[in-house]
Amino acid sequence: MARGSAEFPLSVLELAVVGAGVTPTETLRASTELARRAEEWGYHRIWVAEHHGMPSVASSSPAVLIAHLAAATTTIRLGSGGVMLPNHAPLIVAEQFGTLHALHPGRIDLGLGRAPGTDPATARALRRHGPDADDFPEQLAELTAFLDGSFPEGHPLERVVAVPRSPESGRPPIWLLGSSGFSAQLAGMLGLPFAFAHHFSADNTLPALELYRSSFEPSDVLDRPYAMIGVSAVAADTSAQALRLARSGGLSMIRLRRGAPQPVPTPEEAEAYPYSPVERNFLDDYLSKVVLGDPGEVRQGLDDLRKRTEADELMITTMVHHPADRIRSYELIARAYDLGR
Repeated sequence: MARGSAEFPLSVLELAVVGAGVTPTETLRASTELARRAEEWGYHRIWVAEHHGMPSVASSSPAVLIAHLAAATTTIRLGSGGVMLPNHAPLIVAEQFGTLHALHPGRIDLGLGRAPGTDPATARALRRHGPDADDFPEQLAELTAFLDGSFPEGHPLERVVAVPRSPESGRPPIWLLGSSGFSAQLAGMLGLPFAFAHHFSADNTLPALELYRSSFEPSDVLDRPYAMIGVSAVAADTSAQALRLARSGGLSMIRLRRGAPQPVPTPEEAEAYPYSPVERNFLDDYLSKVVLGDPGEVRQGLDDLRKRTEADELMITTMVHHPADRIRSYELIARAYDLGR
């Protein structure tokens, strides 16, 4: 893995952001281009996230998108950031990621979250009886047993086999994702790598990482904690341009919080929007948590964040209106770190 002058791996969280006036087809083509370019530029991995019912995000089916991106690349790691396990039967996830692992051995990560990634009505539609995040540890144990073929004798599912499964190459690495302390503690107790959603839960980052590290028990997977954090970043040729691009993501989040999600607005619409005082405060808070600026400023911001959190890896997500600006942002960050060298 090429790190250039970076002291830690840099990765990509691709939400397949759909901008106003941009079709899902165009968005997903851009996701494919980003994966190819991220591999060329030296990023370590690219993950896609499961979201439902959001016109601004086209990554509703991570396994399908991962398969497509993996087929378009050769070396970069691909994974889910994450699959929302309460939305799925564990056997289905084991079959999907067993297939991906068989197709692309050594390149697939299985990141798991316990939130539905959508509103309650859509969550119920995904699973007729309604998802239950409270039984996440049991779902995780069942999924792991399917992937490993390790149900104990006498277990009701002992004879159920997740196919394909490759005993010789093991299972894809399992990561736990979270935005609070629950998954942090569970990941630590199980000795699994942990990814924290700093990009939308920044106030909880340090407490969650401390809980993960203090709860950590060595396992067959890890002998020491490994923590990655997701971070919003927007790089442009100038600081003013980066701020202009980032406002689009802020207005998109305002609409989502109001229960009226739309495709990500253009920078022009975000500039002209008549923000109420409450919305202006929300926007200012949102922008304060985005690492934005010219390439040097973004590198400094990412370096500072990594030092504060002592994260082992940073995963960058970029919510801007147009795919070309998103790809350009990742290119500028890669160049700032000389990643490809």
